[in-house]
Amino acid sequence: MRSMRRGIKEMDIILHRYATERLGQMSDAELDLYEALLSENDQDLYQWVSGQQSSPPQFSDLIAHIAGHSATR
Repeated sequence: MRSMRRGIKEMDIILHRYATERLGQMSDAELDLYEALLSENDQDLYQWVSGQQSSPPQFSDLIAHIAGHSATR
């Protein structure tokens, strides 16, 4: 639910699609990291996923995965 009710429609779409396809396959550690990512500001998330800014190191692999998933849509 938190993936699709973010505030910025673009992030709602990106994260909802990603969560729908990936959450069931994630390990506990991956879910914890995703949960931490959801606590970040939407404007920052959008800039990270769109490549406008670099993400913090702890999120770089996850952001790359989300961005790659989004690019295939």
